[in-house]
Parts: sequence; C-alpha cells; structure tokens
Amino acid sequence: MKKILTAAIAATLAMSSLGVASAAEAQTRGNYEQRQDRRDDRRDDRGDRREEHREDRRDDRNDRREWRQDHRDDRREFRQDQRAYGRWQQSQRRYNAGRYYAPRGYQQRDWSYGQRMPSYYRSNQYVVNDYSRYGLRTPPRGYHYVRSGNDVVVAAIAGGLITAVISGLFN
Repeated sequence: MKKILTAAIAATLAMSSLGVASAAEAQTRGNYEQRQDRRDDRRDDRGDRREEHREDRRDDRNDRREWRQDHRDDRREFRQDQRAYGRWQQSQRRYNAGRYYAPRGYQQRDWSYGQRMPSYYRSNQYVVNDYSRYGLRTPPRGYHYVRSGNDVVVAAIAGGLITAVISGLFN
C-alpha cells in the first residue's frame, strides 16, 4: 500500500510540475514578442540619448575651446598692455632722486628706441630697482629701468637694447 501511495503522489507531482512549466512556457512565449519590442524601444531610446549626450559633449567642448581662445586673447592683450610703454614718453610727474653722475668717459645724452646702452649703465648705480616708488610699472621680463640723466630708459638686461624712453622723470 505504501508503494502505491508513494507512486501516486510522485506521479501527481510530476504531472503538476509539467503543467506549471508548460503554462510558464506559454506565457513567456506569448510575451516574448512584447518583450522584444520593449527591448528594441529601449535600444532606440538609448541610441537617441547617446546621440544627445554626444552632441552635448561636443557643445561643451566647443564652449571650452571658445573660452580658452578668449582667455588666450585676453592674456595676449594683457601682455601687450604690460609692454605697452611707448617708444618715447614724457613723464607726468617729476621725482627727486639725488644727483646724477654719468659714467667715466660718458656724458649725459638723449637715448632713443633701438639704440644700445653701454655696459657701464648696467651697474647697480644706474639701474632703477624701486620703480614703483617712481610710478613706473614692473618692467617686462628680461628688461630693467636704467637712469640716464633726468630720463629713465627701459633696456634689455642682456644686451642693453633700448625699447622705451621716459623723459623728464627726475629733477
């Protein structure tokens, strides 16, 4: 009796599991096309979103490039303004800086743009280091202010090439 009962229970379980599996299969097969359509829709949405993101990134990249170009132009203009001492300027104000003595063998003269100052003028006695005290801007890199009589000359440190003359700065 036990054998028959266990065989009947096993047969019922086997049949019920097959029935459930076939119902589940039918359900998935029926919904397969719907799920496939949903996946395709999602892929299309993803593709559209990807394109939008790409376009956004391109726009951002172009904005950054434009900003960098503008910033570069601003810096270039600033550097030009920094160097913008005219070749010859008249000082607006005069300062007292003590008596001037020309180097031995030289006499006071008027310098102009493009000339070279002799090496004697590159000594600390003639270089103006406290330019802010006299209302002068910081000299461009590689240049310094040199006093020559009542004038101040912007000259290259290495070769003494004159780039600007500010006349009448000192009494």
